[in-house]
Amino acid sequence: MELGIGIGWRPEIADAVDELPGVDWVEVVAENICPGHLPAALTRLRSRGTRIIPHGVSLGLGGADRPCEQRLADLAERATELGAPLVSEHIAFVRAGGVLTASPLLEAGHLLPVPRTWEALKVLCENVRIAQDSLPVPLALENIAALISWPDEELTEGQFLAELVERTGVRLLIDVANLHTNHVNRGEDPSAALDELPVEAIAYVHVAGGIERDGVWHDTHAHPVTQPVLDILTELRSRVSPPGVLLERDDDFPPQAELAAELTTIRRTLAAAGAGTRAVAAGGAGSRTATSREGAAVGHSSPAGRERVALAQAALLSALVAGTPAPEGFDSRRLRVQSRALAAKRADVVAKVAPELPEILGRGYRAAFLAYAKSRPMRDGYRRDALDFAEQLLVAGRPDDDSARRLLTRWWEERAAAQPPRRATRLVRAARAALVRK
Repeated sequence: MELGIGIGWRPEIADAVDELPGVDWVEVVAENICPGHLPAALTRLRSRGTRIIPHGVSLGLGGADRPCEQRLADLAERATELGAPLVSEHIAFVRAGGVLTASPLLEAGHLLPVPRTWEALKVLCENVRIAQDSLPVPLALENIAALISWPDEELTEGQFLAELVERTGVRLLIDVANLHTNHVNRGEDPSAALDELPVEAIAYVHVAGGIERDGVWHDTHAHPVTQPVLDILTELRSRVSPPGVLLERDDDFPPQAELAAELTTIRRTLAAAGAGTRAVAAGGAGSRTATSREGAAVGHSSPAGRERVALAQAALLSALVAGTPAPEGFDSRRLRVQSRALAAKRADVVAKVAPELPEILGRGYRAAFLAYAKSRPMRDGYRRDALDFAEQLLVAGRPDDDSARRLLTRWWEERAAAQPPRRATRLVRAARAALVRK
């Protein structure tokens, strides 16, 4: 199925996307739309015949738990509402803990890498099959960007993706910006990954911008697309003609003319690379044969296997969001960088979903939130996180300014309860939190 050139649809650039020339399709974050109440701009695009693909971020198919039936039903409903030809998600885990580990369920608020091991592959494949059976259209899965690496991995990224495709028939969404990120942050060779990929399984491609700070590449989706990312797009196009290529932008949106210029650059890159396209590399198939010998037993995951994956993921996520020690084999410095990045992302997203909080707290918002996030993992999404943060401030008698505290109290009351928690409730919650941290 040919998609053409697309752009990620976001409310902030809805008018620009409506007027951009040559946009064949758009991608929307599935969790940000409500079936039956589509934004007028999306309805207009659909009426013009523009394809709309929902892109999920919360399934966590790489997690140890089986996919949530309600999340799958929600994604299926959005696909049907939009008349989507397919849906996409990520090869990642986003939560850990819970029943399998007899520990509190932790939310990352971010896409975290799955260990590239045969055992984790079994879990992922089974979860993908469950998702495929629950969705009305084909599923495509995206490779993610990561700062941290799991110790004792058994497969390269290309081999891992090839095995996933072979065992499930799932399509791939290849993000060339993520390949660049993993090259800078983890030393992985994008060309080698492309050689091992089953490029014939690619449903579409993501292109996005980022920035390098202190030797770390930040996949921001808030900066222009860089030449190294375009070079990887060229490499991919030399191997296969992808059915669709999409420009992602999630923040610091530029004027319409700049978006149009980036789309033009992507078109020119594809055209130039296409002039010298070679056949699909046989090396990818050879790599799959080699790894398949090792993974011949990959089938359904066992309860014990799921439990081992669950324990490993819970230990990693706890170190990232709850301040527990780094699991053995991980780079502690990288974990600290990732932990700070996760807290900063939480602060940014909470500021977006609850803009009244930075307005009330002023310049002190960010420092206060980061202090709160050090030992208080997110437990039920960003809106709940905003309420918990406000409650924690009120419990501590903050902010110091009486007027600001009254405003925060009123904000909290309107959204959570008739009144802030009484002293007995505060003491119980403080004791419970202390036990969780231990």
